[in-house]
Order: sequence, then structure tokens, then C-alpha cells
Amino acid sequence: MKDFAGRNISWQNAASPLIEGNLVYVAGGGAGQSIIAFNKQTGAVAWKAHDETITHSTPVAATIHGVRQVIFFCKSGLVSVDAKDGKLLWKRPFKFAVSTAMTPIVAGDLVFCSAGYGVGGGAARISKDGAGFKAEEIWFVPGHAGPDAVANHWSTPVYKDGHLYGMFQFKEYGSGPLKCVELATGKVKWTHAGFGPGNAILVGSNVLALSDAGEIVVVEATPAGYKEVSRAKAVAGKCWSTPVVSNGRIYVRSTKEGACLDVSAKTAQR
Repeated sequence: MKDFAGRNISWQNAASPLIEGNLVYVAGGGAGQSIIAFNKQTGAVAWKAHDETITHSTPVAATIHGVRQVIFFCKSGLVSVDAKDGKLLWKRPFKFAVSTAMTPIVAGDLVFCSAGYGVGGGAARISKDGAGFKAEEIWFVPGHAGPDAVANHWSTPVYKDGHLYGMFQFKEYGSGPLKCVELATGKVKWTHAGFGPGNAILVGSNVLALSDAGEIVVVEATPAGYKEVSRAKAVAGKCWSTPVVSNGRIYVRSTKEGACLDVSAKTAQR
């Protein structure tokens, strides 16, 4: 805050730093230094640039048309910078209302982003020619679209084989659905209620979802339909956190409890 004229936001900065190569990327500084890259070994500033207001969204690194870039979901919309020197590559304006939290999803030359509070979600196609990069919207679904809405309150969906899987909902506590959405079109392929605004991760060919009530649910990552593999009550209390899988164990936490579940092959054989 002091060294870089930091500008905080409502609920304060909740974005995670991004480590990419030898640099650590953060956002939140003042004019001309709102996006900063630090040397991860020494903490020295590698570069700082731009005048953007941050959101609660964590940046993502991706290679698009052969150029490694870091994409920030700022108050103005998507802002992509060259990973090496912070040079602006492209921008996509996107409406801001109250809070933006999900991390952009990149698949090839498509970038998906969304927000709650009536905003909605959509995808842009990134192209490149002699004049540089360009972001063009290919579809957008407003947040008031009912069953067809693809807005994420804060949960970031996961991507597999052309489809997004995640909690596409806004303040539907205890009842909100898990959905499968075709990335190229925004079409909802299936929806299944009863998750609330939890979080989901991809584990192999399955989606592992943690409901806001503390249930772990494993679902096949297929657009053919909702196919539940298993379900278990893991913790009590409100779960707005993301599950973690490491070495055959699932780690979850709520406002009241934390738990570790052994799901290794060795345990299954016993």
C-alpha cells in the first residue's frame, strides 16, 4: 500500500499472486503501477505499469497465438499484458457491478469471464494480425437469463473438452445448481440443483464439487448429462472455499471445520 500507492477495494484485496516463470504478478497499485511483476527470488520489481482498478479476481497466465501473457479481470474488464515486460496486448471491456471474483478461463483463442450482481457471462475470441491482438465478443448471456444464465458469483468453473463445469449461480444458497456449459456457444448442456455457491475442481475426468453445505460430490465431466459418481458429507458449517486434492487425499474446510479424506487406491482396496 505504501510503496506502490495501493488502492484497496470493498472487502479488500482477495486475489492470489500468480507465479509464472521467474516472476510473481500482483495487482492493486496506483496509477502507472497498478499491475506489478516482482522477481520471485529477490522481490525486486521487474516491471510495473497501467492504471487499472483491481477486483477480487486472480490473474491467469496463458499462451495465445504463441505469446505468453497474463490476463487480469479488472474493473474495466479483461486486461492482457505481455508476461515479459507488462506491455498491453489487448483489452475487452466488461461490465462491473459491486464485485467481480472468478478467474478468466482460457481455451485456445477463447477467453470466458463472468460476474454476478446482474452482470452475466460470455466469451471472447482473441485474434492476432500485423496490428496486434484483438478481442471480439462471440456470445454473452445476461445475468437475468434464468435457467440459461452463466454468471458466477465468485466460483471459477473448470474447463474440459470444450465445456465448462461449475457453480453458475448468484446467491442461490443451498439450492444453486452445478451446470455444464458449452464454451463456444454459451449453451447450458445440463444443470443439477442442490449445490449452492460452492466451488469445483477438475480431477482427471471428473468434477469434484464442494457444496456450500459441506458435501463433496464427484460428477463425470461429460456434456451428455449429470452423472454422479459419489457423494459424502465432509464438514459442517458454511463452505465458500475450494477443495484441494493431493496424493490421494481431499482437503476441505468450512467456517466451522476442516477435514481430510483418504480416497487413494490403496484405501479403496482395503
